[in-house]
Amino acid sequence: MTMLSSLNPATGDVVGEVPVTPPDQIQAAVDRARAAHPTWAALGLEGRAAVLKQAADIFTARVDAHAELMTREQGKPMKEAKGEARGLGSGLALEVDEMVEALQADVVERGGHRSTIYHDPLGVVGAITPWNFPMSMPHWMVLPSLMAGNAVVLKPSEETPLCGQAYADVLNEVLPNNVLVVAHGADDQGKALVLSDVDMIAFTGSREVGKHIMREASGTLKRVVLELGGKDPMIVLDDADIEQAAKFAAFNSFRNCGQVCISTERIFVMDSIADEFEGALSELASALKVGDGLEASDVGPMVNVQQRDHVLAQIDAAVGAGATVLTGGQGHHDNFVTPTVLSGITEDMDISTVETFGPVACVTRVSSVDEAVTRANDTRFGLGAVVFGGDSDQTEIVARQLTAGMIGVNRSPGGVPGTPWVGARESGFGFHKSRDGHRQFAQTRVLTRPV
Repeated sequence: MTMLSSLNPATGDVVGEVPVTPPDQIQAAVDRARAAHPTWAALGLEGRAAVLKQAADIFTARVDAHAELMTREQGKPMKEAKGEARGLGSGLALEVDEMVEALQADVVERGGHRSTIYHDPLGVVGAITPWNFPMSMPHWMVLPSLMAGNAVVLKPSEETPLCGQAYADVLNEVLPNNVLVVAHGADDQGKALVLSDVDMIAFTGSREVGKHIMREASGTLKRVVLELGGKDPMIVLDDADIEQAAKFAAFNSFRNCGQVCISTERIFVMDSIADEFEGALSELASALKVGDGLEASDVGPMVNVQQRDHVLAQIDAAVGAGATVLTGGQGHHDNFVTPTVLSGITEDMDISTVETFGPVACVTRVSSVDEAVTRANDTRFGLGAVVFGGDSDQTEIVARQLTAGMIGVNRSPGGVPGTPWVGARESGFGFHKSRDGHRQFAQTRVLTRPV
C-alpha cells in the first residue's frame, strides 16, 4: 500500500501518513457512496439535520487537538487554527438550521394550478478541497452536500490529508457507513474523481485547475461549484481613517501567511495620504513575528517550497523592475517569508496581475478615484474587494463600481451570515452559503397539479 506522508512546513518533520487511494479505485469509492445514498436521502431534511447536529459536540471537544494538527500540518499560527477549529462546532447547528430552511419546498399557485418546487438530492457529490483552510473548507462543501441528501466522496488536499481525514472522522462517527467516503491523493486522484460518475464536483483552488475541472465535467454535464483564485484590491480614499485602513491591510495581507483567497494583494492609495498610509502599514508589517505557529508567532511558514519559491520570485522580479521595498524583502529562510510591503508597482509586473498567495502587500499611488477604480478592476479575477473612506455613502458609491463578488466598506469583504460567498469573473462559478448557495447542492424539481 502506498502511503502519503504529510510534512510540517515549519520543521520538515513528518506529521503523519495516510494510505493513497489508487486512481483506479476512485470509482469504487463513488459506488460505495452511491449505494449508501438512498437510505441517507430517505431520512428527509429534519432527519438528516438531527444526525449532523450530533457532530457539534464532538467538534467542540476536539478544538485543541484539531488546532494543533492544523498548525503542525498546514503551518498557520495556533490562534488562527483555534478559530478555525472552534467554528466547526459552534456554528454547526445554526448552519444546519439555515440549510433546512433553504431546502424547504416552495409553492406557487396560479390559474387553478399549484406548482411545488422541490430541492431534491443530486446523488453523489465529489468534494475537492484546498490546504489553506484544511478543515473549514471541507465543512463548506461537505455539510451542505449532506444536508441536501447527497452522499459525498471527499478528496482533501495532498498537503493537508490528516486535517481532511480528522474532519471526516468526526462526521463519520454519526453518519451511516459510506455516506461520506474519503479518498486520498494528489492530481491523479482528483482527475479520477472528476471523471467518475459523481453527479457534482465542488472545488476550491486555482483558476487553472478549476478550468480543467469545468472542461472535463462538460462531457457528462456534471454540475460544478468552483471557488477559484483572487487578486483582491483595496482602495484607500483621501478621507479614510488611515490607521484603521493600515490595520486592515496588515491583517488581510498577512494572515495565514497571505494564503487566503480574499487576501488583500493590491492596494490603491490616494497620493495625498500615501506617505502616511505606507508608513503605518510598514510599521505594522515590520512588527509581526514570523515563526513556527506553535510558538506564538503572528505569521507562520508557507505551506511548501513551491509556494515559497513562487512568492519570492514575484518579489524579486518586482524589485528588479523598479518596485521599492518599504519593509521586509529579506531575511527569508526555509519556508518562512518575511512580511513584505512593496510600492511603485506597475501594471507590467507579474505581481500586479498573478495571484501571489503569500505575505506581500503591494501599494500603488493614484491621483484620482477614477484611476483607483479602473486599476482595481483591471484583472481577470473578482472575488473580494475593499474600500476605506470617511463618508460611508460616498465610499459605497465607489464600492459599487468594483467588479468583485463581495465588497467591504471599511471592513472585510465577506458578508454577514446568510449571505453568499461569491466571486465574479474568473474567481468562481456558482457559490457557497446563503439560501441560494445551499440550493446549488440540490436538484430543483417542479411538480404541478390542479388545485
